[in-house]
Amino acid sequence: MATSLRSRDARRQLGMAALALGALGVVFGDIGTSPLYALQTVFSADHGAVKPTEQDVFGVISLVFWSITLIVSIEFVLFIMRADNDGEGGILALIAKVEMTKLSSKQAKMALIAIGMFGVALFYGDGMITPAISVLSAVEGVKVVEPSIHEMVVPVTIAIIIGVFSIQRFGTHKIGRVFGPVMVIWFAVIALAGLGRIVAHPEIIKALSPSYGVEFFGRHFGVAFISLGAIVLTITGAEALYADMGHFGRPPISRAWFFVVFPALTLNYMGQGSLIVGDPSTISNPFFLLIPHWGRVPMVVLATVATVIASQAVISGAFSVTKQAIQLGFLPRLQIRHTSDKEIGQVYLPAVNWFLLIAVVALVIGFGSSTALGSAYGIAVTGTITADTLLFLVIAKALWEKPGWLVGIGAAIFFTIDFAFLGANLTKTAHGGWFPLSVGFVTFAVLSTWRRGTKEIQEKRAGAEGSLQSFVDELHAADPPPPRVPGTAVYLNARRETTPLALRASFEHAHALHESIVIISIETTRSPHVSDADHLIVDHLGYEDDGISHLTAKVGFQEAIDVPKLFSLACTRGLEGDASEENAVYFLSQVTLRPTRGEGMAMWRKHLYVALARNANSAADYFDLPADRTVTIGSSIDL
Repeated sequence: MATSLRSRDARRQLGMAALALGALGVVFGDIGTSPLYALQTVFSADHGAVKPTEQDVFGVISLVFWSITLIVSIEFVLFIMRADNDGEGGILALIAKVEMTKLSSKQAKMALIAIGMFGVALFYGDGMITPAISVLSAVEGVKVVEPSIHEMVVPVTIAIIIGVFSIQRFGTHKIGRVFGPVMVIWFAVIALAGLGRIVAHPEIIKALSPSYGVEFFGRHFGVAFISLGAIVLTITGAEALYADMGHFGRPPISRAWFFVVFPALTLNYMGQGSLIVGDPSTISNPFFLLIPHWGRVPMVVLATVATVIASQAVISGAFSVTKQAIQLGFLPRLQIRHTSDKEIGQVYLPAVNWFLLIAVVALVIGFGSSTALGSAYGIAVTGTITADTLLFLVIAKALWEKPGWLVGIGAAIFFTIDFAFLGANLTKTAHGGWFPLSVGFVTFAVLSTWRRGTKEIQEKRAGAEGSLQSFVDELHAADPPPPRVPGTAVYLNARRETTPLALRASFEHAHALHESIVIISIETTRSPHVSDADHLIVDHLGYEDDGISHLTAKVGFQEAIDVPKLFSLACTRGLEGDASEENAVYFLSQVTLRPTRGEGMAMWRKHLYVALARNANSAADYFDLPADRTVTIGSSIDL
């Protein structure tokens, strides 16, 4: 027995180590490559008032260390990551949990959801900027080795970025397995590079004291405040870390952070700080100048690979967030491919992938350097983090019922930090910050328009569809009863209470019904996954012998929706119907939307909704219906 327990424990530890290694390869690439450009941006022309003097450098390093400690280690890893939604993370998981809470004001809940939606919108801006700034900063290392080839930086960067997005279809599990060992090497190398400088000049260790950061603000408040707009680059990846939690789980991510990533980052930033104090001219590129001359070419190669991995963190996070947004009703249906047979959270969305690629290439060409992109980066990061903090505190108070005084202390601490970073980055709006804000407003318009428009369409469809129970009662009371034809007809309908438009139309035209009729409604829950026992609810609508049944299929917002599989499973559990390929035919209601002037949304939003609906993935593909046994019946609704 003892041997068996030890064996199980060993397997568990091995599995945890494997997940932690995978997390290094997917989750930490973004924040792990921040040393490439963060301190360089602090001392760049846009932040030229920060002088490379010993006092200012010590102040900056102190702010860097405590920013990472307070925001990433404490706020996210220790607190916000506890607000998982059945194992899934990210700001949409927080929105789902806020919708579960019972708040006294409906308007307050709607406002919180709107803030969360804007945080989601800003996350897409982050997803565009991260690959651009990360890969650019690595390739720019060649200018340290050989300044004459600086014209090759942008073309090489674009080629690498195209390669990154081209491999996404293979899935994060396979990518993480390859990238994990590379990131172990990366963190070891940057830690050793920093440690070597610290050993030679140990006085930099004093900068870990918060007093240096406080003194920096006391001496030059305005300068220190503006510098936060660049120091925020050291915490990029915190939201991606949270959004990717569903891929690997909280414990492996926490262990990888505290035992590998956090120590390596601290050592490297301290090493760069010590280098700048010793030679102020190294502010031009303190990361690569920290490396001995003989190791700079290999470091450029390693850094380039590491920034490819940094891009992976936000790309996979964007896939996860988009899938959740679709399932929760914030976006129209898009093609979703599941890339792992074991991990349901690992997905690939072709439309999102190629849209991000176009945006990233445009950013590289438009901004041209990592320093210029640094000014655009911070607003997306700080805006999303602030939204995360607000939703988390609401959940802690309203859902977890934590004491008000405790939540108040957390709000005072976290909001002071978050608003300081947000305010500092808003000062950079004219110098690139406009880009993530523009992406945020456009994406927010799409998310909010689709959510509101869908509700309006559902209300109008409900009126056109009529009561399902009344329809069945009328059929049962008909004399003579309508003729029945052999086979099983499966109708998909959004609502449990109403009659599918396709069913009404087919009966009115054919004046006959299939021998067996099954109406399926898909109910997406606020949890990522649903147990097998709770998946299916069968209702015979009061008549067990007339061959008409209703099936409610509950699915989590992270689960794939395979209607034939759900129908087949229901048939094995007593649902009347034939799921075989020869007899089951699937019917869909195809609604044509006509934007009209009048009540409801503004006209431009109606046209936007119609455009989104027309470009959505077909219901047949989304629900995995067989093409040769799917019939679509059309109707129209005024929007």
